[in-house]
Amino acid sequence: MKILIDQLMNRSGIKFGTSGARGLAVDMSDFVCFAYTLGFLQYAVAADNLEINRVAVAYDLRDSSPRIARAVRKAVHYFGLKPIDCKTIPTPTVALYGLLEKIPAIMVTGSHIPEDRNGIKFHLPSGEILKNDETGIKHQTIDVPDEMFDSNGMLKPNESDVPSETDNGEAKQRYLDRFLNAFSPGFLTGFRIGLYEHSAVGRDLLYELYAALGASVTRLGRSETFIAVDTEAVREEDQFLARKWATGYSENPPFDAILSTDGDSDRPLLFDEHGEWIRGDIAGILTSRFLLADCVVTPVSSSTALERSGWFKKIIRTKIGSPYVIEVMQNAVLRGDKRVVGYEANGGFLTASSILFDEEESKRPLLPLPTRDPAIVHIATLRYAKDAGVPLSEMVHYLPRRIVMSDRLQNFPTELSQRKMEELASGGEEMIQLVFATFGDLQTVDQTDGIRMMFGDQDIVHLRPSGNAPELRCYTEADTKERASSLLYRTMTILDTWRRRSQHDSYPYQQ
Repeated sequence: MKILIDQLMNRSGIKFGTSGARGLAVDMSDFVCFAYTLGFLQYAVAADNLEINRVAVAYDLRDSSPRIARAVRKAVHYFGLKPIDCKTIPTPTVALYGLLEKIPAIMVTGSHIPEDRNGIKFHLPSGEILKNDETGIKHQTIDVPDEMFDSNGMLKPNESDVPSETDNGEAKQRYLDRFLNAFSPGFLTGFRIGLYEHSAVGRDLLYELYAALGASVTRLGRSETFIAVDTEAVREEDQFLARKWATGYSENPPFDAILSTDGDSDRPLLFDEHGEWIRGDIAGILTSRFLLADCVVTPVSSSTALERSGWFKKIIRTKIGSPYVIEVMQNAVLRGDKRVVGYEANGGFLTASSILFDEEESKRPLLPLPTRDPAIVHIATLRYAKDAGVPLSEMVHYLPRRIVMSDRLQNFPTELSQRKMEELASGGEEMIQLVFATFGDLQTVDQTDGIRMMFGDQDIVHLRPSGNAPELRCYTEADTKERASSLLYRTMTILDTWRRRSQHDSYPYQQ
């Protein structure tokens, strides 16, 4: 059966978001996942013009992930390549393995979104797919052997066996070596780390890494059922747990920091010694400073404390999503910038350059990893605080005080989000000022990604439909927590009014 991937995406509802293809797990049939993998491989062979004979495949801890990974491996084998089963390892781990081996890498994960959803992240031998690659994949026409699937689009029992090899832990070891070679033994000696494991696929790997660097690591909150931890819109229960663990039963905090990640362990979650959450974009600034970056790339949603710090020679803003950050980073390297890094508001940190930390402590540089990675953020912020002689909670005071808050309104129809964004954009500043009349005088409007508005006193409100789910996200920024919180609550109330009017919903937004 010949199928155009773009048409299959429209029919199945599994489309590309900000990072890979995602949708409801029940819609991600074996047939759909098989077809998408064929489309990616067909594009990869043509795009990189390399002789490829293997493909690395890994997956997270969702219940649906092993089944989807099997369909992916089946497609790899059908395409004539050898699937390498890397089993349950983090996205940056399998991505690094692909980069070093110069082979495609595929990660089955829904990242931070609820367990009833899932997704597939594709990496070319040269790195994570970019937006133009997504377009190329969607334009692929592939031939799927429909006789392999039943009427529900699932592999028939006699097709369930997939010849594949394991990587024998090599991907994991390559990831560990990246840090153990760049940082001296004992780099984290003396640190007391609480590792919030929940259902993060990288929980065992990160424990091993931080212990190998000398830290005292205590495992916390391990879960055998999947928990959707979002590092950008952190759940109140996660913040409660962090404060509880940090408080302990004595006057002295038992940990220097509590660390965690999202489901596929490519985005960091960082709490200070008091259990207070440090936003990902703040951690990104501190990590960039620690690495002495000369070019920092970040989306428009990140805190403007980056510019106000005065620490960096070059700063470039992009649309939201790692593909946009990666593309700009690549261009910066081509222009000759030496220490090029990027980060997102969700905390995901990317490096496009080899970075030698300290010639006296390490003779090997930190290898570039131009995809989201949490470990470098955890390690860098902890050492930066130690080198400065202050606890982690005081590190944020090194930056200009700008408070960024965010939230999302779930079950917000994608069509409604698009219509509202179009209404605001077409209505111009007059329309925006009318809708947000109580927010002050409108100063500027940035439509790089969604609608980002700056009002008097440099208050910022940014609206952006999610690329992964039927959600409308809101980011606010102000000089005080109270002001940012007020902006967020008032904006979310407006968004909820839009939704209720559309769906005749009688329940108002609750913060």
